[in-house]
Amino acid sequence: MTPSTRTKAWLLRASVAAAMAACSLATQAQTASATMAPPVTASATSPLSLRQAFDAAWARQPEAMALQARRDAARAQQSAAKAWTPEPAALELSNKTDRLGSNQGAREFEVGVAVPLWLPGERSSSAALADAEGAATESRANAAQLRVAAAVRDAWWQWQRARIEADSARDQLDNTRRIAADVARRTKAGDLARADQHQADGAVATAESGLAQAEAGLGAAQQHLRALTGRGPGASDALDAAAEPTPASTSGEIEAHAALQELKDRAAVAERTVALTATQSRANPELMLATTRDRGARGEASQQTITLGIRIPFGAGPRFDARSANARAEATEIQAHLALERERLTAEREAARVRVEASRTQLMAAERRAQLARESRGFFDKSFGLGETDLPTRLRIEAEAAEAERQAARTRIELAAAISAWRQALGLLPQ
Repeated sequence: MTPSTRTKAWLLRASVAAAMAACSLATQAQTASATMAPPVTASATSPLSLRQAFDAAWARQPEAMALQARRDAARAQQSAAKAWTPEPAALELSNKTDRLGSNQGAREFEVGVAVPLWLPGERSSSAALADAEGAATESRANAAQLRVAAAVRDAWWQWQRARIEADSARDQLDNTRRIAADVARRTKAGDLARADQHQADGAVATAESGLAQAEAGLGAAQQHLRALTGRGPGASDALDAAAEPTPASTSGEIEAHAALQELKDRAAVAERTVALTATQSRANPELMLATTRDRGARGEASQQTITLGIRIPFGAGPRFDARSANARAEATEIQAHLALERERLTAEREAARVRVEASRTQLMAAERRAQLARESRGFFDKSFGLGETDLPTRLRIEAEAAEAERQAARTRIELAAAISAWRQALGLLPQ
């Protein structure tokens, strides 16, 4: 083999090795990029349901963010009510000397501890109040969840209504464009006048305006829902997955409603506060234990004494009367509010149940009307194609059919919204 041939062979082997290395590096880079790329989660592509919308909205609420801290505070208050003393003990230090006066060498050093004492009945009342406030923390969170659910349900069904309007307007535009195309063809053939063409084009323009208005409403409804949940609904979200089931119980236990439970727990807190205030007619007494080491003059031996005493404050007077009156007023106000809320919820439950029954009846009538309108549209479409029906009649039938379809779809939404409102009145969260 000649030197030139060996050189060419070496260059060929080197080029093949470089190509294989480049392919290997490219494969590794693709693998690394695929590994580092964020995975596509199911929640990013799956349709948004009403339950998911509620969970997302609740997670963004200040009440949800502060709930754990409130629970910790309630547990700390319960622990404080079980302590041996109402307040921590205090250390007392004092030093007395005559150095700045006669300077005879007199010295006195005192070390003592002051321990606050529970008033009669105060410890048990504090424990009862701590337990009531712990229960009120949970019921307050449940009531807040129900209020968030009401807002999410309202935004959800407003979006569904806007979506139905947009879909109906889009279908109506497609049908009017189809009619306009047919009229244009027949006008060009001389079967119809130019006035008919203008009427068809005017119907298309009206449908386009209606679609633009419906899409604007849909966009506003989507933004409202996004503001609550932090996530907007997608195009794949369907109504069938959004509808809530009919409540299994037509009445339910009204006393278990979250709004009533919150008021009842608040009333319990107010009553426990009244009981605690009644025991706190004065400040807490203090038990004092101190030791003193002193000498009368320089050169004398130091003496040590022990002091045991108790400090009993006088009654609080007008301050106690003001606290007690405020606590009683709070308890009375909450009890009155509780009675009014119970009556309101009872009436709201009955109204929601009646609305569901009426919506079912309306849906049956609307679907029957839509079916008849579809059949009539088919009849007049054939007769218009055969020249047996004029264009104004055909456009009127098309408008009536579109309105019937829109009304049927809207009634389905109203029935689902009525069931959702019924569940809200029963105190049930979205499912």
